[in-house]
Formats: sequence, C-alpha cells, structure tokens
Amino acid sequence: MNKEYNYGFLDEGSKKAIRRALLKAVSIPGYQVPFGSRELPIGRGWGTGGLQITLSILGDDDILKVIDQGSDDSVNAVSIRKFVTACTDVETTTDSEEATVIQSRHRIPETPLRNDQILVLQVPTPEPLRHVEPLESVTRKMHAEMDYSAVWLALYEDIVRVGEIEQGADYPVMVEDRYIMNPSPIPRFDNPKLHMSEALYLFGAGREKKIYAVPPYTKVESLGFEDFPFKIENMEGRKCHLCGAENVFMDEFFDAATGTKMYQCSDSGYCMKRRSEGMNHEE
Repeated sequence: MNKEYNYGFLDEGSKKAIRRALLKAVSIPGYQVPFGSRELPIGRGWGTGGLQITLSILGDDDILKVIDQGSDDSVNAVSIRKFVTACTDVETTTDSEEATVIQSRHRIPETPLRNDQILVLQVPTPEPLRHVEPLESVTRKMHAEMDYSAVWLALYEDIVRVGEIEQGADYPVMVEDRYIMNPSPIPRFDNPKLHMSEALYLFGAGREKKIYAVPPYTKVESLGFEDFPFKIENMEGRKCHLCGAENVFMDEFFDAATGTKMYQCSDSGYCMKRRSEGMNHEE
C-alpha cells in the first residue's frame, strides 16, 4: 500500500491473518479454510469475502479490475472499485489483460488468464453439500471421509425427474480427485476455465467465514455421468450485436423495436475491447 496507515476497515494484522488462511487454502486445493471474517461497510452476502481477500493481497504495483456478472459498470462493481481505490490508491482498469488482480461476482473473464494474474471470486454459499445436508458438523465429516454420495444422488434425481441435470450456477466440481467444491455462482459455461488454468483462483465467503482456492495447473472436473456428461450452456448460433463475438457467454434480451431476441457479451470489458480494436459485426 502507498499509505503509511490503514484508514479503511482492515488493519495489517487482519490482512496477515487472511493471507495465512490463503496460504493454507492454496496448499490444499478445494478445501474450505475457516477465517475470522471482518466487518466491512457492505452487508455480508454482498461481496465481503472477496473484498477482504482483495484488500489483503493488493500491492503497490497491482492493477485491479472489478466485475459483477460480467459488467464493469454495475452498482456492485463500481462501489467495490471505489472503495478499494479509496483504501489503497491502486490503479484500476476494465481490461482483463491489463489487470493483475480481478475481483468478480458470477463470471470468469472471456480472455484466458495468465500465471501472473489472480482472480478473486465472491461466494455467497461456499459449501457444495449444503443443499443435501444442512448441518456444518456433518458436512465437515462428509468431506473428511470423502462421502459425496448425496451429491451424486441429487444429480441423478434431476435426471430421473426432468431428463437432464438442471443445476446451472454453482455447478459442483471435483478438485484434484479429492474435494468437491462450489465454484461460486458462475455459469456452467465458465467451469472448464478452472481446469489447469495458469492463474490462481481465490474464493472468499465473508458471511460463511470460509476461504478456498484453486492454484495454477490444478485438475478441476465438473461432476457428470458417463451417459449424462457435464455440458455447458449452448451458445451456438448466437452473436453479439455490438462486437460480433461468437462462442462466448451471452446475455439475452428482447428488442421491442424489432420484436426479436438479441444477444450481447456478458463480459462488458471483453466486448468493449473488441469494439475498440474494430472487431465488429460489420467485418
């Protein structure tokens, strides 16, 4: 930090404690590390976990990007960016390639991340077993014994009931053949980006007081069956009406003027950069 004191909401002792939790999380990929979540001027459940990680790892030379469901301009993204800037004087950007630290809610950028980048994901519910077991004491035991039969059963029940696995966001993954992990509410489309990625992924849940991580070059597999394998959302035939991009995650909306569906890149920074470089639909 450029400042000689902390006038924000995390003192240096708190940041050191969070970094120690991060080291353990990186050492045991997919394992949820408890930490002493601090109070911040935003409600828990609105990004305090990710924000505490970001404030604890930022250095003088870092460049920060903050996105919310792919957008750099949402209220959540703008507010967090202003808060972090006020506390650290860090430089910010909307370009994923320029950023060294990216804090995100619900999306992983379309541009592949590098090994000198860190992606911090905000997590509302870190426990992937919560929808099958409400008690924390029991889920800890299930993880210790690698008892994940209830998760597989839940996926199987989806297939029996509707003919496919319905779960979209929060789709569970197996990390290094050991821990089932919640990748945060990213769409299924983003799950494959976790596998053998060059970047470091850090996950923070402030309300639940948990931190976990996926280090670079880690095996991450989305759960699925031989006859019902994992599959991402189908974006075939969709094209961004602003930049002409294809095979990226799109937001869908209805154009009242023409009475037709239109598509737009969910990743606003990616879309903006393509347009600035002249990669539009007229090419």
